Amino acid sequence: MAEELGRWETVGIDCVAMNVNDVICVGAEPLAMLDYIAVPSADPGVCEQIGVGLARGAELAGVEIPGGELAQLGSLVSSVDLSGACFGSVDLGEIVDGSAVRPGDPVIGLPSSGLHSNGYTLARAALAEVGLDEDPDGVLGRPLGDELLEPTEIYVRPVLELLRSEVDVRGLAHITSGGLGNLDRLAAEVSYEIDDPLPVLPIFELIQARGGGIADDEMYEVFNMGCGFCAVVAADHEDAGLSLLRAHYPEARRIGRAVAGVGGIDRA
Repeated sequence: MAEELGRWETVGIDCVAMNVNDVICVGAEPLAMLDYIAVPSADPGVCEQIGVGLARGAELAGVEIPGGELAQLGSLVSSVDLSGACFGSVDLGEIVDGSAVRPGDPVIGLPSSGLHSNGYTLARAALAEVGLDEDPDGVLGRPLGDELLEPTEIYVRPVLELLRSEVDVRGLAHITSGGLGNLDRLAAEVSYEIDDPLPVLPIFELIQARGGGIADDEMYEVFNMGCGFCAVVAADHEDAGLSLLRAHYPEARRIGRAVAGVGGIDRA
């Protein structure tokens, strides 16, 4: 999408976001990351835009980018390959792996900003007949290209604030490919009932409609559907957790709860 539109500044933010949002899921504070860009031949304008995005992402996440690598690999790649690696720190006794989650613990959902770097194969197929400069059916409020290049939300600051508070945080999940099924990655012998999900964003409704009626199950398997991050907290800490997170995301709310069982997501 970036190549088609000639706009590369958002992919750097995406690269940072996909790294740091994963690191915080174990309760760690992201500290720094390194980037790697492989190109057929370096285009100074493209590299500059990517660098601007990486710098903006690092600023939003509060991390440093002390170095990186640019490789010109004309015989190996046909476009731009951007990747990164991030490290953070957490005391061994403070690791959040989800094992403390118990039935009844609320799941708090934080809103996403869009596709969040996931599901573009399906999105492109479903929207193949729509121009990137169009606002199909007038549902997006801006051109489709702008919507598809909306950068991934970075959740580092609110989640670190939550972790440093008195709230008993028992599980954290970055909702990427696999959707809310990412909650099942937590080391907890529970299932999850999602009975009050965050609103589905218009871009997902458009993909489903233009894709010939893609089944709900497939949509929720591929996309975040409007929820980009989840925090599972102790039942008696729900109000405190919500109050803290709503200072950053007013739309945050309890979307469900852990229930007895072993694995599985029930969208009631």
